[in-house]
Order: sequence, then structure tokens, then C-alpha cells
Amino acid sequence: MNLTGGIVLFASLWFLTLFCVMPIGQRSQADAGDVIRGTHAGAPAGVNWRRKLLWTTGITAALWAVIAWLILGGVITRADIANLDQLVR
Repeated sequence: MNLTGGIVLFASLWFLTLFCVMPIGQRSQADAGDVIRGTHAGAPAGVNWRRKLLWTTGITAALWAVIAWLILGGVITRADIANLDQLVR
């Protein structure tokens, strides 16, 4: 894995993790009892973005470190990936 591959892997994992973290602990405007006129009652209320983004970055860094170790340590090689289809046959 080169520098570009590492950055792309981190960015992909970051956005995937963000979409998994976003709904955790989320309250709707109806639950909060403060529906803003012109919005749907199910719209989110009071999102703490700083906390969610920090959690996302931490989780992504841990996932990226494990995947980078697997790739750079030779645990998984390109040959292993090329031969994955033979596991199904």
C-alpha cells in the first residue's frame, strides 16, 4: 500500500464510519418537542457534530491501523486476494 492508497482507504473508511455513527443517539424534533415550522417532525434536533466527528475519526484510525497492518505486514497479499474465488469453487 502506497501513500495514495492509504489516504483513499482512510477517506473511504471515514465516510462509511460517519454514516454508521450519525444515527447513534439521535433524537428527532418530535422527540425533543420542538418542531421548527417548515421542517418534518422526524428531522434531527440538536446534533452534536463535534463529538460525532471525533468518534468517527477515532474509530476510523483504529480500523485503518488494523487494515494497514494486515496489508503491510504481509498477512494478506495480492496473491491471496487473486485466489479468493477458488475458496468458493
